[in-house]
Amino acid sequence: MMPNETTNTPILTLDSDAKLETAQSISDLTWHEIQNAYRTRRILTGMLGGIEKTENGSLIAVVYYKDFRTVIPVTEMMIHLMQDEAHDYGELALRQNKILNNMLGCEIDFLIKGLDPKTRSIVASRKEAMLKKRQIFYLDKDASGMPKVYEDRIVQARVIAVAEKVVRAEIFGVETSILARDLSFDWMGDARERFQVGDHILVRILDVRADSPEQVIVHADVKSVEGNTSKENMKKCKIQGKYAGTVEDIHKGTVFVRLSIGVNAIAHSCYDSRTVGKKDQVSFVVTHIDEERNVALGIITRIIKQTI
Repeated sequence: MMPNETTNTPILTLDSDAKLETAQSISDLTWHEIQNAYRTRRILTGMLGGIEKTENGSLIAVVYYKDFRTVIPVTEMMIHLMQDEAHDYGELALRQNKILNNMLGCEIDFLIKGLDPKTRSIVASRKEAMLKKRQIFYLDKDASGMPKVYEDRIVQARVIAVAEKVVRAEIFGVETSILARDLSFDWMGDARERFQVGDHILVRILDVRADSPEQVIVHADVKSVEGNTSKENMKKCKIQGKYAGTVEDIHKGTVFVRLSIGVNAIAHSCYDSRTVGKKDQVSFVVTHIDEERNVALGIITRIIKQTI
């Protein structure tokens, strides 16, 4: 090659050596960070990646911090199950397993309890991390005498489990269940369509009771953060108007429809000979507007498209 010929080789710059870290050196750096966190009792955050049974049959949660496998015994996962006649969950381990299954993929905090430098294995506690967070966010007061989490404050929460009608959220070390009716002003047939484990969501604190780190109860909602668009959309809705909509839910013969114009509607009858089902696209005629409840009432004239 002639000296004046250019090549496509990129110029070697001074910061190139910073990018040449090996997988081993990155791993060493992370291990150093983990050792520091153990010494200083710093809370780390990882992803719940698995559930395993030990040889003696006890459950452990496997959490990954970067690439390091961390083991948390189920007793340190802060899963509260009341055991009495009113709450007969059958075999405790089965119930714990089910809860952990629903949490797979969620983000959790933990404090390291023990390290083995030879095998680079880690044992940790979610419970201790949660209790520490509760102290910091609910019990410690700032200069004005207020805790960090208080009634009416909007805070970020983690989604740790989702079922059809409820989202389980963790708000700074406290778990709370948010029912479908508190998730949105819109009719919502299945919360799993809008919320996933691992999501970060904004919630409004409705009520807090904090007596000690072990005794903290929080109620929150999502809908008041999002606001109610249906009120504004209701102005577009006319009596005898015909609108397309999606069936969100059916309960005791009442059909809950979300109209395409962004309005919640209720149908007590359907003129189509076929049976209406969840997620069906329907044609809806408005017969009455309930302004107090912000709902359109009417009739399903036909099913446009059935969801099999």
